[in-house]
Amino acid sequence: MIYNTHADEARATEHPTPVRPGRIYADPLTGQDVAGYRRGVKATDPSYVRTRRLTRLEYEALVERGVLDEDDHIELLDGHLVVREPQGSRHAAACLRVRIALDKAFGRGYHVRPQFPIALDDVSEPEPDVAVVRGRIEDYLDAHPTSPVLVVEVADSSLARDRNRKGGLYARAGLADYWIVNLVGNVLEVYRDPERTAAGRWRYARMRVLKPRAFVSPLAAPRARLRVADLLV
Repeated sequence: MIYNTHADEARATEHPTPVRPGRIYADPLTGQDVAGYRRGVKATDPSYVRTRRLTRLEYEALVERGVLDEDDHIELLDGHLVVREPQGSRHAAACLRVRIALDKAFGRGYHVRPQFPIALDDVSEPEPDVAVVRGRIEDYLDAHPTSPVLVVEVADSSLARDRNRKGGLYARAGLADYWIVNLVGNVLEVYRDPERTAAGRWRYARMRVLKPRAFVSPLAAPRARLRVADLLV
């Protein structure tokens, strides 16, 4: 059972719904019957909360219905609702510098999207700091982009999550070019060649650390040469 408030939890504990083995109940988020979801789980621990992962379509339905909105600062990562880090002034400045540099590097045929959703897969809809996608803005009026040619995260307090959790999701989705503007180390981390390890985990096989004086070229715009210093603050 999913509890939304302490009061709901207390009522459910006092008057639990009888469990009928084998019966499938409606998902409280969508109203649809979902295999494996059963009501009336009575936990021995009164603080027990049963949760489940969301699909991307369920997440988008919550947004469309106004249950979640832009003020919630939430993104969907591997089925989990994750609160995005608040932006400091340095983070915001770096995002703007990255966007300006990438606008110049890609030109026509692409556009740069700042902190907008990417329909990554069935259980993830991240909102990277900057993403470059093919086509015009009008091409995405009915759905979010699915295959950005470049994703950039600006990282300070979020560095570990951007490297590990988000990096693994981007690799699993097959994104060929992933950059982290590392404000902690004042470097650019470039991740390429997504692969699945023998243990079944996804990661990038190649990672380069570039200092401010170095230059970098996006895979989708190989003729462009960006000075790393122009992406940092």
